[in-house]
Amino acid sequence: MADQYAQTGEDKRPTGMPVIRWEEPPEGPVVVLLDQTRLPTEEVERVCTDAPALVEAIRSLAVRGAPLLGIAGAYGVALAAARGFDVDEAAVALSGARPTAVNLSVGVRRAVSAYRSALAGGGDTGAAAAAALAAARALHREDAEASARMAEHGLALLDELLPGGGHRILTHCNTGSLVSGGEGTAFAVALQAHRAGRLRRLWVDETRPLLQGARLTAYEAARSGMAYTLLTDNAAGSLFASGEVDAVLIGADRIAADGSVANKVGSYPLAVLARYHHVPFIVVAPVTTVDPETPDGASIEVEQRPGYEVTEVTAPQVPVTGAGGGMPVAPLGTQAYNPAFDVTPPELVTAIVTEEGAVSPVTAEALAELCARSRQVTIS
Repeated sequence: MADQYAQTGEDKRPTGMPVIRWEEPPEGPVVVLLDQTRLPTEEVERVCTDAPALVEAIRSLAVRGAPLLGIAGAYGVALAAARGFDVDEAAVALSGARPTAVNLSVGVRRAVSAYRSALAGGGDTGAAAAAALAAARALHREDAEASARMAEHGLALLDELLPGGGHRILTHCNTGSLVSGGEGTAFAVALQAHRAGRLRRLWVDETRPLLQGARLTAYEAARSGMAYTLLTDNAAGSLFASGEVDAVLIGADRIAADGSVANKVGSYPLAVLARYHHVPFIVVAPVTTVDPETPDGASIEVEQRPGYEVTEVTAPQVPVTGAGGGMPVAPLGTQAYNPAFDVTPPELVTAIVTEEGAVSPVTAEALAELCARSRQVTIS
């Protein structure tokens, strides 16, 4: 396992530029990631030379977000194949790096399938590695295309639900170009509204405890010139009460067959608030996030993160004294409840927007029909 860091130069990266790429320097192929743990203060790239390095990057959230995890998983399989490591072993490690996000295992399976098909067709390991890489690159490209279509469908739905424009959108966690091969999922819809002159305000939840909203969504909104305001998660209720929220837009890490949505912890309370205040609660995610093998929300495995993410904070130039590498903000020995996700039941979801269109009301039958339609499009 090997990780290297390379400081990027002057900031010239436009919003929407892919944050993961495959490179082939003389010393061998690598997967290069924009390290999201260092944003927004630094733009630093992490170079992964093998699958274990990529697994560590996934676990540490250097690379994160459901669609991007699928792309990373596929590139990880290709990297193991190209460097001559055990592909099956790499696939198991990659798939298990974060259990809730179904896109990760989808991407891994797709690259492994391409690898095995090439071998079964009489190709050597080199040809099989090339097939795995081609599958990863195809997934990367398809995700960018899906992102654009989700943005169009999402804005059309917003305009239908909220005619007249001037949308005030509340979002949670980070769902922009940092999680996608394109411009993202939920954030891409808000960005489309901004470009069309129909976004009045983007309300950005901090998203505790790791502040993906404050560090990442605000970073992307600022770079896009959007009107945005940052708020603490527990201030959202007062925004709803004062009538300042027109719609909630979030992404998803797994959508069960019945329409239950697993997303960054804090999403479920927003759904409850939205229902009480008669505000649309909209989930934006690619079809690959729908998992027909997971029947309902109770069947979704929710990742439990280390307690030190809650009991410590990290910041530049702050002395490192805690077990997790940060400054303690709770008494030594404090136990922390730190689920990475929560699950929103389908009856609280106004619509699920995918690249194939929107589902509303959200039912098992409607989702199954959507997935079947998507498979037909892919086959044709």
